[in-house]
Amino acid sequence: MNKKETAEIKKNFSDKSGFFIMERILTAFVDAEKNLRYHQVNSCLTMPAAEHDVYNETLKRVLNTNVGKSFVEYEFPNEAYDEGKPQNILYKLLTSELKDETVCEEFLNHIANNIACEGPFAVVTAYCCYTVRKKDKNDEFADGEDEIYRYLLTAFCPVNTATDGFVFDSFNNEITKKVNTELIISKAPSDGFLYPVFSNRSSDVNHVMYYTKSAGKPNISIIEDVLGCTFVMTAPNEKASFQNILKSVVGDDLDYTLINTVNEKIREVVEDNKEDTDRTVIDNIKLRDILSDVGVPEERVKMVEPVYEKVCGTAPLTASNLVETKTVLTSPGITVNIKASAADKVRTSVIDGRRCLLIDIDDPTIEINGLPVTLN
Repeated sequence: MNKKETAEIKKNFSDKSGFFIMERILTAFVDAEKNLRYHQVNSCLTMPAAEHDVYNETLKRVLNTNVGKSFVEYEFPNEAYDEGKPQNILYKLLTSELKDETVCEEFLNHIANNIACEGPFAVVTAYCCYTVRKKDKNDEFADGEDEIYRYLLTAFCPVNTATDGFVFDSFNNEITKKVNTELIISKAPSDGFLYPVFSNRSSDVNHVMYYTKSAGKPNISIIEDVLGCTFVMTAPNEKASFQNILKSVVGDDLDYTLINTVNEKIREVVEDNKEDTDRTVIDNIKLRDILSDVGVPEERVKMVEPVYEKVCGTAPLTASNLVETKTVLTSPGITVNIKASAADKVRTSVIDGRRCLLIDIDDPTIEINGLPVTLN
């Protein structure tokens, strides 16, 4: 799923949409020892509005449009559809429409037995339907038979007790430390997933979208043990790996111009492929071509493939995770933030034997600490 497809599902995840309905919700509680303590299926059609709104708010957070970072697509391996395997369990749950008690229990026990999670948590899974209106080649709605996209949206919500602070005990007329044994289920899920994915405006049961609240610290056990997929590097790790490759290959030739030119080339790759549903990637061959295009010497360009393999193996990097939205120059005591649109206004030079950072300023009036200053 790309950002556009995710945005379409998220936009229509509402009762106000004439093309969406959330039919049933499966809720469950798993204690700190990973015991399934409770589960229940409720109809959204008869649910009180206030309760329905809370579920809607929680589940909608899983549909995060930060695709490739907080919302990542994974492909199921071939064996995942074997009986009792993750894709098989999810597919049976989907086709059951949360109506089969045995299938629901199998799904929840699979989570409880495989997830690595500190403390108790709640599982909220909704069975939803979205009517997909057909579009023509100009992206306009067209006449034709509509398709129904049926999907499961699951949120994993942390559970905790609030014990901090003090309260006034009106019975004893005293201030005491708050003691609260109620288990509070967070409305902000830590993780979640969408199955099947919405690809090319249709259902793809061989892929799943995984959501994490913390892009830098995903719950790998959900990806690998609950969903049965192979974990890919996080966005920060991909960027760090890319930077290591660049430093190793280019070495002392790294300068302001080269770094920004490479960044712009990758930005162009992302922009040229923004309508694609497949993840746009940079592999060793693409990176070799980019460095060659920006003028890196041929003897260094030849180093790309062995260095890349050492750092990343055969795994390609997500292009959007490598793009910098701004350039940050740092030196002891100095930090300069430069927007991408102003990158060409900055250059480095040596003047009178001193290394200098030069900034072209079109308007002679600038602000320093919020105060206007005119440069003569």
